[in-house]
Amino acid sequence: MVAGDSSLSMRQRIVAAGAAMTMRSGWASVTMAKLAEAVGVSRQTVYNEIGGKPALAEAMVLDELARFLDLVNRAFEQHPTDLVKAIEAASLAVLEHADDNTLLHAIVSATHGADTELLPLLTTNSQSLLGVAKAVVAEFVANQDTGLTDAQLDVAIDQVVRVVLSHVMQPSAPPAETAAGIAWMADRVLNPR
Repeated sequence: MVAGDSSLSMRQRIVAAGAAMTMRSGWASVTMAKLAEAVGVSRQTVYNEIGGKPALAEAMVLDELARFLDLVNRAFEQHPTDLVKAIEAASLAVLEHADDNTLLHAIVSATHGADTELLPLLTTNSQSLLGVAKAVVAEFVANQDTGLTDAQLDVAIDQVVRVVLSHVMQPSAPPAETAAGIAWMADRVLNPR
């Protein structure tokens, strides 16, 4: 998305401008006045469309989450009958995207102090992020015969999503190796021997 793209809604343009500023100069440098100038509107318009800086942070994170979830959707669509392969493909796509994601790196490296709205959205205050991600995976898994109860399936989905997000935040191996490990774990839960 480009902040000046007239095909975007005003809200989308403001969120895109906030993301661009964050990637270029860091979250601490983002102000409503700078956003207004970048988009070519008044500061009041920015506040009317977005609210304050915490609301902008959440909008930016949710906008980026939509990109990640699109990758997950595509992986599950490519492997509609093999849940483990779908999980591996989705994990790999997400981890590779995260590896090259400038906005995510800016969020994770946000300085501690007064401007800490971004990182908690991915860590301690991540319930909406987790909820949306789990709902996408659950939608695809619902059509699979896993042999698990609904409660067990909820736990399995929760754990897979949390492990992937953990590796997004702090990778410990190359994306392909991590995705293979997540698929191995999912296979043990979904296809116990």
